[in-house]
Amino acid sequence: MYLNCHTFYSLRFGTIPIKTLVETAAGLGIKRLALTDINNTSAVFDFVKECRKNDIEPVVGVEFRNGDDMMYVCLAKNPDGFSEINSFRNQYHKAQKPFPLTAPDFKNVHVIYPLEALKRMPAHTSSDKKSKTIGIQVHEISQLYKYNHDDFVVLQPVTFLDKQGFNLHRLLRAIDNNCLLSKLPRYSQARNDEMLFAPEQLRETFAAYPHIIENTEKLLNECHFDFDFSTSKNRLNYLDSRESDLLMLKQLTMTGLVKRYGKDNQEALERVSRELKIIDELNYSAYFLITWDIVEYGKGKGFYHVGRGSGANSIVAYCIGITDVDPIELDFYFERFINPGRTSPPDFDIDFSWDNRDEIIQYIFEKFGREHVCLLATHVTFKDRSAYRELGKVFGLPEHEIESLVQNLRAEPGNEYAQLVLKYGKLMDDFPNYLSIHAGGILISEKPLNHFTALVQMPKGFPVCEFDMYVCEDIGFAKFDILSQRGLGHIKESIDIIRENRQIEVDVHAIQDFKNDPNIREQMRRHETMGCFYIESPAMRQLIWKLGCDDYLTLVAASSIIRPGVASSGMMQAFILRHHHPEKVQYIHPKMEELLKETYGVMVYQEDVIKVAHHFSGLTLAESDILRRAMSGKYRSRIEFEKIVDRYFENCKTLGYDDYTAKEVWRQIESFAGYSFSKAHSASYAVESYQSLFLKTYYPLEFMVAVINNFGGFYKTEFYVHEARRQGARIELPDINQSNYLTSIQGITIWLGFIHLKGLEKNVAKQIIEQRKTRKFHSFDDFCRRVPVGLEQLIILVRIGAFRNLGYTKKELMWESHLKVNHRYLIPAGNELFETQEVHYELPELLHDPLEDAYDELELLGFIMQNPFNLIYKKPEISFHANNLQRAVGRHIEIIGYLVTLKSTRTRKGEKMFFGYFTDEYGEFFDTVHFPKSCEMYPFKGWGLYHMKGMVTEEFGHCGIQVTWMEKLAIWADPRID
Repeated sequence: MYLNCHTFYSLRFGTIPIKTLVETAAGLGIKRLALTDINNTSAVFDFVKECRKNDIEPVVGVEFRNGDDMMYVCLAKNPDGFSEINSFRNQYHKAQKPFPLTAPDFKNVHVIYPLEALKRMPAHTSSDKKSKTIGIQVHEISQLYKYNHDDFVVLQPVTFLDKQGFNLHRLLRAIDNNCLLSKLPRYSQARNDEMLFAPEQLRETFAAYPHIIENTEKLLNECHFDFDFSTSKNRLNYLDSRESDLLMLKQLTMTGLVKRYGKDNQEALERVSRELKIIDELNYSAYFLITWDIVEYGKGKGFYHVGRGSGANSIVAYCIGITDVDPIELDFYFERFINPGRTSPPDFDIDFSWDNRDEIIQYIFEKFGREHVCLLATHVTFKDRSAYRELGKVFGLPEHEIESLVQNLRAEPGNEYAQLVLKYGKLMDDFPNYLSIHAGGILISEKPLNHFTALVQMPKGFPVCEFDMYVCEDIGFAKFDILSQRGLGHIKESIDIIRENRQIEVDVHAIQDFKNDPNIREQMRRHETMGCFYIESPAMRQLIWKLGCDDYLTLVAASSIIRPGVASSGMMQAFILRHHHPEKVQYIHPKMEELLKETYGVMVYQEDVIKVAHHFSGLTLAESDILRRAMSGKYRSRIEFEKIVDRYFENCKTLGYDDYTAKEVWRQIESFAGYSFSKAHSASYAVESYQSLFLKTYYPLEFMVAVINNFGGFYKTEFYVHEARRQGARIELPDINQSNYLTSIQGITIWLGFIHLKGLEKNVAKQIIEQRKTRKFHSFDDFCRRVPVGLEQLIILVRIGAFRNLGYTKKELMWESHLKVNHRYLIPAGNELFETQEVHYELPELLHDPLEDAYDELELLGFIMQNPFNLIYKKPEISFHANNLQRAVGRHIEIIGYLVTLKSTRTRKGEKMFFGYFTDEYGEFFDTVHFPKSCEMYPFKGWGLYHMKGMVTEEFGHCGIQVTWMEKLAIWADPRID
């Protein structure tokens, strides 16, 4: 009798979590239940699993709505019916058209129309009316006398479970309508009786119409959704058969083996044979070949990639070119790649440059068919403060009151509305809000995707499914992760710029040479890493410094121990100390020395969790992998996880470990596992870091131009420009005769691109560059005749000095600009047949203050070209600089610093503190620490220059300043303002 149940995946409408709905139904003795979320199938597979646990027969479908109007409810008679429903939805989603008044003639779908729908349907013959199933709600029984109700069924919606749920529903509807709760239209909300009535209550309500109850039960009994969760849903074969796939994979691997290891490497051959055997047994050949195909397409287009994830532990992946990290050289733990406990193929995270990724995705859709390919979804939820903010708006609270409330959630609410916000905010926590796109997941299915989901069109035109990574894995999909990153863009563009500027072809894949290059080692030792992938942040630079890192293996470890879990557990500090004094390491247990000797007894990588759980505590590999995944947030069964935790301690007791040892090892597992990398993942990152280091060591100016042009680095553009200057570049502002849209380099001169000018339209920059192809601009008048530009755009170019090499001053050009525009002097661009006589006017002497340039640059570029220390109004007489820190350890000093970046964190007591990163007057960098008391007394006040006092501290060779006093320095006033 339950044909129309909503979960909270009826977005901003339903209020019932899937598990709660099913368990409540089971408690009422309901044996068959239909899920029909509004225009959505996200809950289907979790619903089916929960129903099976609770001995309920699941029925699945969709309630179709146009806005607030229910059109019809569609229930799948079988899996083919579910496919039909999804295909129907796809058709109208893609066309962005409303659903029709009547559903199509489905073969395997029951369609139920609400009573209200009869009024809006076109006129029908009596026989037509009989052919339609009409649903009747409890409150509509009094209207039955008007109709022939032979084909009527009970269509009582379930949207909430109680009065509180109804209130929550109304709040969600107000959020969806972006209106005050008091202004919520009646037609946008459900009736207050849309609850899960007990079967006896519904039977009693419809006692006068037993045939309606019979019709309902008959219809439900005709619906079955048998779904096999255990089989793979991925594309089964790359070629025409499993045997052909294995043969192709073997051929590719053996060819690659010779290239990677030579002909006679017995160890590599044995590992390859072992892997291929397991890959065949688990039928993963197609998964490897599809990944290989994607990578090969990218290589053919000249795209760079990085292959990482647990799949990077595979020697087969290394041989066929998916990854570039050698599992033998790095002694990768085979069981992290694959083990009997894994139910899905290993993860391959394939990174491409941010500007190539869309083309790769387009290729995947074309290669494997749009009916079989989609992006994976994720649900953005009402989490943390977002729910409270939305509810505050719904209740009409002022903005400042909402902010005060969300920043002080533990404080006593000030009024009844604040109390309601807190009450319902907690109820909404983790409710799905809207569908979004997973960072990189792509599904490639064997059957057409409509057997599993409807597809939602996203802005770039790539469709996305309606379930997330957890459901994806539950139902038998293994996603392909195609990701983008800026670091590869830096590398790719550097090579192009080097070729153009120096006529040199660079090979960035000679990683073995880079590892042994003394100049690259020195670059790392001096922590000169700004712009280099993953190792440029102040925290990573400090870590490299403290480790004395100048080799690949140490960098691999550093890439993982910088992660929050390792650092916050104290194990990062322990690793640094043990790295410098390995002879003093005391292992907590001999078994831990055996397992973690390479990392001095510190768990650094994800596979360390598997190693320790399996070999130390005796958990099976399956249990160990579940433990690792649960801690990384990729496993949902909390009950199963808790069982494994119990088993860990039971096993430790059986194996004779004392309580302290067992608890301390567990603390280490628990504290960092959720944030660590696999070793292969860290190694892949380190390869890319080495490529960046090579480019920065030998081609620093071209490399910095590439970093500037790709944006998205750790620092603002200003500091990459600063770094280029440190490396010997001559930096020039945008110029009409020299600059391109992006930043460019000629010799050692870097011309900033027009892209950096705030407010300058892209079309204007294109016109300038296009006109310059014919001939360069020889005067301001010439420019104005050839480039059709309005006054506002022209003044931007004047203020930045883009005409400075034509012999004009800015003040003169400001007069000229207004004159030409006001006299309609500008004409459409074009090459004139004859030179036109230029008109000049005598102007009085116009005074110019160099500070005006600085303020123009600050407004238009976001930074100034001259040394920012020149702007200090009253500069303190301080001679201490960053290069003196090493000689001043333990002393109190004064220094002036220009703020580069700031990182906030909290102490264990929850107090706020900061880590600062500054440059001194000579452009050298230094680090500061601002403890809570210092932060409170001497707070940061945004961008600018700071006078600081503090004590110089030293840790493993790295010096910093523990700030005890600070003030922001005033700068010269803007001379353009009277």
